[in-house]
Amino acid sequence: MKIYSHVPTLLALLVTGMAMAQSPIPTATPTTTPIKYLVVIFDENQSFDHYFGTYPVALNPQGEPEFKALPGTPEVNGLNGTLLTHNPNSANPFRLDRTMDVTCDNDNHYTDEQKAYDGGLLDKFVQITSNNASGCTPNLGMGYYDGNTVTALWNYAQYYAMSDNFFDTEFGTTVMGHLNLLSGQTHQTATESISGKIANGSVIANVEPANDDCATGTLIQMTGQNVGDLLNTANVTWGWFYGDWIPTSIKNGVVSCSSVYNSHYAPFNYYQSTSNPHHLPPSIVSMIGQTDQANHNYSVGDFWNAAYNGYLPSVSFLKATANSTGHPQNSNPLAEQTFLVDTINDLMNLPEWNQMAIFIAYDDSDGWYDHVMPPIVKQSNDSANDALNGSTCGTAVAQGAYLDRCGYGSRLPFLVISPFAKANYVDHTVNDTTSILRFIEDNWNLGRIGDQSFDAIAGSLLGLFNFTAPPNPPVILDPNAGTVVDPPSTSGSSSKPSHGNETGSKL
Repeated sequence: MKIYSHVPTLLALLVTGMAMAQSPIPTATPTTTPIKYLVVIFDENQSFDHYFGTYPVALNPQGEPEFKALPGTPEVNGLNGTLLTHNPNSANPFRLDRTMDVTCDNDNHYTDEQKAYDGGLLDKFVQITSNNASGCTPNLGMGYYDGNTVTALWNYAQYYAMSDNFFDTEFGTTVMGHLNLLSGQTHQTATESISGKIANGSVIANVEPANDDCATGTLIQMTGQNVGDLLNTANVTWGWFYGDWIPTSIKNGVVSCSSVYNSHYAPFNYYQSTSNPHHLPPSIVSMIGQTDQANHNYSVGDFWNAAYNGYLPSVSFLKATANSTGHPQNSNPLAEQTFLVDTINDLMNLPEWNQMAIFIAYDDSDGWYDHVMPPIVKQSNDSANDALNGSTCGTAVAQGAYLDRCGYGSRLPFLVISPFAKANYVDHTVNDTTSILRFIEDNWNLGRIGDQSFDAIAGSLLGLFNFTAPPNPPVILDPNAGTVVDPPSTSGSSSKPSHGNETGSKL
């Protein structure tokens, strides 16, 4: 057995009852599509127009990685000439180059994002969500990158599939995006109201998971079920893998984490059934993806230990370290690109690649401008917090509907990388974050979450796939420039795994 990581002394102390013999490699669970392995890379805080507004046309200035679209590249619903030069906002969109990769963080609060959309006029992003503080780029929320900065994402769109009609499930922040990915549900809290945080039982701002030693601040617990519960019931292997997961110390059984640890990025800890409060490591590599003391919560190093030894879970969620998620201020698109490309290059070298799909998705928009008004499929009339249409979100609220779940929210980037993805394809089907949840539910025959989860109305992602065409080959990219380094006609299988120094949790 190969182990691609070292183990800190702390983790050696945490491991209890570790067996030396490995368990048999689990048999793949039957699926409704040829996809047996799904990897969801969940990055941070980008709107569609912010990353793809001018796709597939890049400025290509000297000194930046060049992007030239392949023949026949389809257009997207992006920023046309009028939106670029006569925008309804008080400032026009403007290009950010590679030297402006680090920016301030904008405003993505539940109420403020609704105000920016201004009843469908989409004309208040400068005043409401842009960070106009001293030291920030003026009118920041109107900035966008093109294929000379987010080069890898544009190249993945060239050779695989993307959507230009994929929305955040609700207006709002990181925690809401993560909860919707897991359950399509921000309402099921054990607390009915916390001013500015929880309204009518629904999460409307960033709060912390009660089942996490490293969480501080407003602690909450979700009371409903999530996709992890469904996967466990169906005996499907799965895991959430977070780059900053491993704690730094332990005292009386309680762990401490590094200063960059973000408990929002460990969302299964909001649910008692799928939590790992003390950040315990897997008991043994072969148990990664199965239920043991780690309870499906791991480091990214654990993911590669499992993958390189034949124990890749059927469903894996990857969360980069805080400085590699792409989150403005804390990270940047170039650091995000390096993480994405290193990860995807190595996934393409696994034997499971031939049965794999990789989703690149985002938790929210960060308040970056996007010119498309989302369809409002869930209305809310909480005058204290809803503001899309004055003091409401939408019009008639269905009887018995949970309030403060206004959505869909902002349009987000979404890409599918897979041998089965349609090549150089743009899908226009209306989808949202819970379409990922629905794909997992349908592919592994899990059923639905229930209790007004958005999964019941989520659009299907199957339009981004073609399961009868010849499979797409791997496309290997340069992690720094984002450019193609291995022609798509070859496998790239000779490249050395780039995760040998990842910190894992197993001796």
